[in-house]
Amino acid sequence: MIRNQETLDQLLHMIQQFVKNELMPREHEVAEKDEMPQDIIDQMKALGLFGLTIPEEYGGLGLTMEEELYVAFEIGRTSPAFRSIFGTNNGIGSSGIIIDGTEEQKQKYLPRYASGEIIGSFCLTEPESGSDAASLKTTAVKDGDFYILNGTKRYITNAPLASTYTVMARTNPEIKGAGGISAFVVDRNTSGISLGKKDKKMGQHGTYTCDVIFENCRVPASALIGGVEGIGFKTAMKVLDKGRLHISAVSVGAAERMLDDALRYAVERKQFGQ
Repeated sequence: MIRNQETLDQLLHMIQQFVKNELMPREHEVAEKDEMPQDIIDQMKALGLFGLTIPEEYGGLGLTMEEELYVAFEIGRTSPAFRSIFGTNNGIGSSGIIIDGTEEQKQKYLPRYASGEIIGSFCLTEPESGSDAASLKTTAVKDGDFYILNGTKRYITNAPLASTYTVMARTNPEIKGAGGISAFVVDRNTSGISLGKKDKKMGQHGTYTCDVIFENCRVPASALIGGVEGIGFKTAMKVLDKGRLHISAVSVGAAERMLDDALRYAVERKQFGQ
């Protein structure tokens, strides 16, 4: 749903200009250095890109799904590293709290995601649990007013930069499938969290993924998203359903950029005197 076409057009024009004038000229720099320039991050914060989908009452722009897709078309026309730095705050890093979080959790985290003060991350995949996410082995054992988390999460986007992790863990070992899984929002500075080495990738330099390891990580019961056990897998699937739409639109933008570049080169290229 598009709420106001004029406002959306203004936003898209602003993003188009930012992509063309600021991001495209820096693509090679990001790829060669494998890092995001701080001045670019600061501009993204100033433009509100970290809070595109965060509800307005928590400091974001509150884009609808349709509006978000139009933005993704434009962002997809440049290096995916630029989108990645603010993408988790608008998607998998915040969506679990937006969709199923308590009001206290929303008040605590969403304004800081929207401003770019902190970066959120999403911990679902494990060394032996990828597509079959319901078979995850990370555990969360209740201990009074706390949960003790143990397990390893793999290929976690923005993990080295993140201040929070949305973690899916099994709270009921007697339920082997999805029903035994709960979701938690865990602060990075919690004791018992360590990170693996940054993954080396063939492409997408400037984006970071790595393992997130939980060893007797003690988190308060208030970290349980929604305050209810056993709904974490459903939360994760809602988050991923939304994210897949976004990534589809980003892919369309990337395809358009490649076609434009290829066409321009085909027209300009000279061989055999013509």
